[in-house]
Amino acid sequence: MPTYKAPVEDFMFLFHDLLKIQDRDDLPGFTDLTEDMTRAILEGGAKFCEEVLQPLNQSGDEEGAVFENGVVRVPKGFKEAYDAYCENGWNRLGAPEELGGANMPAVVNFAFAEMGNAANQAFAMYPGLTSAAYSALAATGDDWMKEHVVPKMVSGEWCGTMCLTEPHCGTDLKLMKTKAVEQEDGTYKLSGTKIFISGGDHDMTDNIVHMVIAKIPDEDGKLANDLSTVNFFMVPKVMVDKETGELGARNGVSVGSIEKKMGIKAQATCVLNFDEATAYRLGPKPQPKSADAGDKPKSKSQGMAGMFGMMNAARMGVGIQGIAIGDVAYQNGAIYANERTAGRALSGAKNPEDSADPIIVHPDVRRMLLASRSFVEGARALAMWVSVMFTEARAAKDEKQREFAADMGQLMTPIIKGYFTDKGFEAANQSMQVFGGHGYVKDHGMEQFVRDARINQVYEGANGVQALDLVGRKMTAKGGRAPMAFFAHVQAFIDANKDDANLKPQLDALQAGLKDLQDAAIWLAENAPKDFENAGAASYDVMTMFGIVALGFMWAQMAKTAQAKLDAGEGDPEFLKRKLVLARYWAERELPMTASLKVRASAGASTLMELDAANF
Repeated sequence: MPTYKAPVEDFMFLFHDLLKIQDRDDLPGFTDLTEDMTRAILEGGAKFCEEVLQPLNQSGDEEGAVFENGVVRVPKGFKEAYDAYCENGWNRLGAPEELGGANMPAVVNFAFAEMGNAANQAFAMYPGLTSAAYSALAATGDDWMKEHVVPKMVSGEWCGTMCLTEPHCGTDLKLMKTKAVEQEDGTYKLSGTKIFISGGDHDMTDNIVHMVIAKIPDEDGKLANDLSTVNFFMVPKVMVDKETGELGARNGVSVGSIEKKMGIKAQATCVLNFDEATAYRLGPKPQPKSADAGDKPKSKSQGMAGMFGMMNAARMGVGIQGIAIGDVAYQNGAIYANERTAGRALSGAKNPEDSADPIIVHPDVRRMLLASRSFVEGARALAMWVSVMFTEARAAKDEKQREFAADMGQLMTPIIKGYFTDKGFEAANQSMQVFGGHGYVKDHGMEQFVRDARINQVYEGANGVQALDLVGRKMTAKGGRAPMAFFAHVQAFIDANKDDANLKPQLDALQAGLKDLQDAAIWLAENAPKDFENAGAASYDVMTMFGIVALGFMWAQMAKTAQAKLDAGEGDPEFLKRKLVLARYWAERELPMTASLKVRASAGASTLMELDAANF
């Protein structure tokens, strides 16, 4: 059976030594984040995740969610765990105090989210999606929704979903066929089918609030083939009285089936059918195209803003899932490598009294484990830094500080979603490889981690889409301000520490990686306008380069922090020395990959696009 130990000490290092959140009195919600406070939250969360959620992970996978006689049931123990989760307040760490939440900043909320997903990703998705849904509803909903619906979702009495994908329509939302027809009372009758809806139905709560996107037809009942009439709707599973908040009749929402999936089997991923379901529009009503607009489609409608806010939060959350699954898989791989004996160390027997040495003595086993751990800890640091950026973007007192933080949050979101989930899956796969044949069978639970990790690369925008978003939008917005700000920020750190002999290996590798990334960005700027296919062909490699360099930047900072603590005789020496080794690993083994990625990115699109479709 697999195990999980939450990385409390690593979060404490990031919070208080690297990011120094205890000194950020300039940001709302940070004043009380002393070491005693954050340790209490982390240790309490760790205990719940380790003792309540993790033991249900393998049994939940084996049993799975079940759909029978029109009812969806979660696996045994999930409802009791969910009730305890909500009673202990873990579902509302980041919710405003006026709604019954703890109003914790994103940096604390995302730390707990990682622990929950590492312990049991299928379970953690239920409250995670609810949080994204109620945040969107609180931002865009009518007063009665904020009074009667949002508090129920915050408390956990009701859950929430995101309903975007359709059988014929994934990322290309203009192809949607789900429609919402306005009624005389201002509500809408919404009809259509949505698929891949996580938490779409279950028996843990009395109501589920669906956040749905749909098109509003024109006067002739036709749907425009663009985004101009797309809007965002709240569709409750059970109707809610506007005056009292009491539940009424069942709405026109039904489950067609639950998806038979590769992984996260305890997560009730549903096909939902909307049959003239009562829906409530969120945000301003979209305006039809003007008569002189011709056939040129609008890029988006006003009603899309709430949906994109929910999607961006979800993308960050999925990136955190990449870290989480990589960490729990690595932990079990490391335990096994220390216990399993096979062969002898190349330098001579380490345990001569035994018939073989533990496989941890073999360089290739160590390569796989170090690759996984250096990613996990570097990614965790970047995620926590970006989480602070989210707060700064909203509430920093200095305008330039808010601008920089907003740019970093926007720039890093597709990288965190795309690169982190790729590397998280790779870490799970490598950790399974450590087990050899034992990893391929169910006994040790490793193959579940691989299966569960795989979806993270797909949902909330497949990673190729994240790469396109990065190069086509985030890097070009406002004249390329965000990437240039990031490049300058990294360069300033390198320049400020160039005389630090201890940091020289990390800084030299980081400087080379940064130069490769800048060269690739320049190549894109020069060649994408000539042929947009060049941007698409280079996008994935550029996203990967960004991830490698961003983690290299975090590792250089962590190395500096760890060395300073060692020199001062502070902290756990073994913990800090391990940080230095992992920083060297990233500098020696990961940052050099930017050189080959730059060559690939600048190869252009001609070879990729040359073959006719029939020749594939």
